[in-house]
Amino acid sequence: MAEMGKGVTAGKLASNVQKKLTRAQEKVMQKLGKADETRDVAFEEGVINFNKQYTEGSKLQKDLRVYLAAVQTMHESSKNLKECLSDMYEPEWYGKDDVDCIVEDTDVLWTDFHQKLVDNALISMDTYLGQFPDIKSRIAKRDRKLVDYDSARHNQSSTNKGKKGKDGGIKITKPVSLLERATPVWAQGILSAHNIAQSNLSRNQAEDELERAQKVFEEINEDLQEELPSLWNSRVGFYVSTFQSMAGFEEKFHKEMGKLDQNLYDVLVKLERQDMCGELPRGASLANHTLSPGGPPPIPKSPSKLRPAMPPRPESSPCRDMKPENIINLFDAAAAPNISVTSPTQFDSPAGANLLDMNLTTLAAPSHGGTAVSSASQAISWDTWEADTPTAAAEAPTPTATAAEEIPAIATVATNGTSEAVEMPSGFLFKVTTMHDYAANDSDELEMKAGDIVLVVAFDNPEEQDEGWLMGMKEGDWIQNKQSALKGVFPENFTSRL
Repeated sequence: MAEMGKGVTAGKLASNVQKKLTRAQEKVMQKLGKADETRDVAFEEGVINFNKQYTEGSKLQKDLRVYLAAVQTMHESSKNLKECLSDMYEPEWYGKDDVDCIVEDTDVLWTDFHQKLVDNALISMDTYLGQFPDIKSRIAKRDRKLVDYDSARHNQSSTNKGKKGKDGGIKITKPVSLLERATPVWAQGILSAHNIAQSNLSRNQAEDELERAQKVFEEINEDLQEELPSLWNSRVGFYVSTFQSMAGFEEKFHKEMGKLDQNLYDVLVKLERQDMCGELPRGASLANHTLSPGGPPPIPKSPSKLRPAMPPRPESSPCRDMKPENIINLFDAAAAPNISVTSPTQFDSPAGANLLDMNLTTLAAPSHGGTAVSSASQAISWDTWEADTPTAAAEAPTPTATAAEEIPAIATVATNGTSEAVEMPSGFLFKVTTMHDYAANDSDELEMKAGDIVLVVAFDNPEEQDEGWLMGMKEGDWIQNKQSALKGVFPENFTSRL
């Protein structure tokens, strides 16, 4: 027999074509209702579940591949971003070596995370779905063998029905061909016997074909009847193991990544702290930290985590720094309101005057209509007093410190050409003049114009003071409104201390 191809002969090809024609004819007969069809409801439900499971698994596999591609993209993006930070991080900055190590560890962590997802999720998914195509082809083969089985069954039934008479015996047909008509009478019996033999042979072949078709179908059907329910139930365990693995890997990855991010954050905080405090990094140039002339200086940062110590208050000694006209307030408070303090420059005080020359009886006595203080009490040389009376200087600070806490400070302010005593706000430290305009950016900030005089006061809570910021109020606002004067914070580098 001629060969039609590798492993395919003309006879085999003809047999396959004949089987397809027979199956097609049988399916048509079943659709038209002229032939009954073998049905298995339980198996059909198993096939429906199989198709559903295969569809869901294929979608999960596709989405998992997309997720892994996204992880790979995130890995590349994170790697490029961290390498950019490492490249622009100057060698003399704080923590350069730490930053390089963090960048390297981040790349290794991303690589390990991606590889574990591939090994424990994607490969498992591929193995799980790998069994579906084979089972699907076997289901299709079962369907074909079922049609063959139904066709053989119908053929066997038709053969038996067509070859039997009404009485159940073999139906002998009369000769109709010319050969049969020409056959002698004595030979017609032999011909009839031959026809009977042929009929028996066809019946036996139909029965054999039915037996073979039934056996092939039942073997495939039994295997699938066991595999389909088992495969359907396996989806629960597979989904659990797959997503548990992914969740565990993600948890560990994000935990380790969080540690690296925290380390990087700490390094950058210390670098920022050095930059804010004006500490130059190793090998840095001083020119990089100087302000350019012209224009206001940059506004100092106010980080919430950094609470630098409050700058020390200016040291003031009642013996050296306090002006003579303010000394009066350190004595009996009852005498202070009735004393008219005038500028010490209006009198010519003797060079050798000191505190012992003051007439304290006169200061304590009530005045009628405002009594002017003698020029000797207005022009006191504290340097001379310290040099001449060391004992008095040692005793003077005690009442001064006590009185300073109870009586607000009083400063001399020139108003309309005359000098008047102005009470300073509580916690007054010193005065500053504004060098540049400053627009308030928050409700607790003080808006200033160039040339404004600001009274600097202490913070109620020193821990609330940020580095580079002061608390105060405008002098004009204080003189006019006193306790209702607007108080706020402002950048110290916008002002100059008086």
